[in-house]
Amino acid sequence: MASIAEKKEQYADLAVRVGVNIQKGQKLVINAPVTSADFVRTVTKKAYQHGASNVHVEWNDDETTRIRYDMAPLESFHDFPAWKARGFEEMAEEGAAFMTIKSTDPDLLKGVDGEKIAAANKASGEAMNTFRSYIQSDKVSWLVLSAPSYAWAKKVFPEATADEAVNQLWEAIFEAVRINKADPVAEWKQHDENLQEKARFLTDKKYTELRYQAPGTDLTIGLPDGHVWIGGGGPNKDGIHFVANMPTEEVFTAPKADAVNGTVRNTKPLNYGGNVIDGFSLTFKDGKVSEFSAEEGEETLKNLLETDEGASRLGEVALVPHSSPISQSGILFYNTLYDENASNHIALGSAYATCVAGGAEMSKEQLGEAGLNTSITHVDFMIGSAEMDIDGVLPDGAVEPVFRNGEWVI
Repeated sequence: MASIAEKKEQYADLAVRVGVNIQKGQKLVINAPVTSADFVRTVTKKAYQHGASNVHVEWNDDETTRIRYDMAPLESFHDFPAWKARGFEEMAEEGAAFMTIKSTDPDLLKGVDGEKIAAANKASGEAMNTFRSYIQSDKVSWLVLSAPSYAWAKKVFPEATADEAVNQLWEAIFEAVRINKADPVAEWKQHDENLQEKARFLTDKKYTELRYQAPGTDLTIGLPDGHVWIGGGGPNKDGIHFVANMPTEEVFTAPKADAVNGTVRNTKPLNYGGNVIDGFSLTFKDGKVSEFSAEEGEETLKNLLETDEGASRLGEVALVPHSSPISQSGILFYNTLYDENASNHIALGSAYATCVAGGAEMSKEQLGEAGLNTSITHVDFMIGSAEMDIDGVLPDGAVEPVFRNGEWVI
């Protein structure tokens, strides 16, 4: 059996070869926490081995982040360094690939002034809006993955010692990203194709809307004309295939921004920027949230919905069977990258331009005319369960089952 160190090597290799699919002479930009320094060094070595010309690392640190929120004045959170935003835009325009490693403490900002959090999120969202548009139209290769930190691991495995919790979380990650298979690269290529096949099938269906029924949920989501379902990986503007999320078990598309009606309730906690939101319900009317409540984190949810006009509308609808490997693990990760791949989910905020035919080449105004939502934020939350049924409405008005009891029936 391979050791954790050997599996980390395989994981780093998978991220470089299949995730961003680094090309000879290409730059790689890594956003990572200081707690993952050892793993980042391994990824960096793999990137150079596979032809990267330069690897640039942007470090972040939970502890200094918390210090800032506790001690810095409110007005400082309205600022975001313009030079940083321009730097990311320039690297994207030069064809760099981007990798983000997440390991944030789910309780990092617990008790922090919500006004500071809202101001910081809005400032960064506005400043990074152009770069985000490059990501959401797949103009560049990008990847989001995770590595354990002590704080995150202890949240997931509270009964274990800190070191044991980290090792358990590493093993859970390895299982979720198929590192424990005999040939992880081959496994990913097959998994990628399976998701793309499902996405092609759904695109060909041309559903006009999806209807959701589950405890606490009675929701109809309209879909725009020419919508495209996406699953697994896809090409960037240069035709280089990459996989944006590891793990990924979803197929997704964009809702019609003004055609969402009804009520939906979450089924897993949402870790939003270091605060947990749970036990929440949203009611939509003509695409916009008209009512909301939350048992935990209601102020954080309110601030999220008020980020901008588009933050109270949906930008993504994603389908994931309840039997997905991450769901079957029984682990609550408190990390959206993982928890969203255990459950059907939807996202408040911006839509991916690639979710409508020709969208990657459309302007912001054209995307709006096509029915897609625009926002400076994009936040996924989980709504699926073994009790969820989903029906699809065909162009002729006929209704057919898509999910029953949390599982595909098409």
